[in-house]
Amino acid sequence: MLFHCGKFQLNLNRPHVMGVVNMTPDSFSDGGRFNAVDAAIAYSLDLIEQGADILDIGGESTRPNATPVSLQEELDRVIPVIEVLAKQINIPISIDTYKPLVMKAAIQAGASIVNDVRALQEVGALEVVANSNVGVCLMHMQGTPQTMQVNPQYEDVVVEVKAFLEDRLRASIHAGVGRERILLDPGFGFGKTRAHNITLVQQLESFATLGQPLLAGLSRKSLLGQVTGNDVDERLYASIAAAVIAAMKGVKVIRVHDVKETIEALKVVAAIQV
Repeated sequence: MLFHCGKFQLNLNRPHVMGVVNMTPDSFSDGGRFNAVDAAIAYSLDLIEQGADILDIGGESTRPNATPVSLQEELDRVIPVIEVLAKQINIPISIDTYKPLVMKAAIQAGASIVNDVRALQEVGALEVVANSNVGVCLMHMQGTPQTMQVNPQYEDVVVEVKAFLEDRLRASIHAGVGRERILLDPGFGFGKTRAHNITLVQQLESFATLGQPLLAGLSRKSLLGQVTGNDVDERLYASIAAAVIAAMKGVKVIRVHDVKETIEALKVVAAIQV
């Protein structure tokens, strides 16, 4: 299965590791350690050295209760980093945003993937992606980052998440985005309880009926803290376990903070899954 994103074509015959670069002072995971441009560039190059297949750069936190940032502030955070990296590296850069104007500027700066927690529902977002050749990840979220964990409820979380993703997939294709450019993400932790997240992990194989490669972001998530009792900076082993489970259930892109460790674990998965 090939995933087309800008000038890149990724052969998803194995899970690809997407390394997280948070350009946000209030990131739930790294606490803003890499929000300065030079530090983010250096960190990105380090993730590539560790073996990252994709970099995911974000300038606005989407953790629960996150404070929204202005368009200009988000642009100021991410565009200089993308411009520098796009000239130096030979792997796809993903822009983690739901704002169409950030998407457009990031694509112009050299981004090859749009990773959108709102699945191109913002006015103009579909058009930006359709009028480009970049890949896109459509994610499910119930509510907004400010409300999503207040009291998430579903009759059947798997059925409802699949229905939403199928609807956004259909809308994207109708707008002119080719299937070969689309990833789908169930949105772990985005408007889901511990039970919802566990059910989604258990039934990841059922998403194969949508016909698209899956992206999963379980790294350091609250689910893992709830299971282990560990704080966010002590969830490495739990994150690796989640990545291995996702890979064995067919996920093709795994979004992680701990690139080297995850890649080593996935090599074991690949050796066993012959």
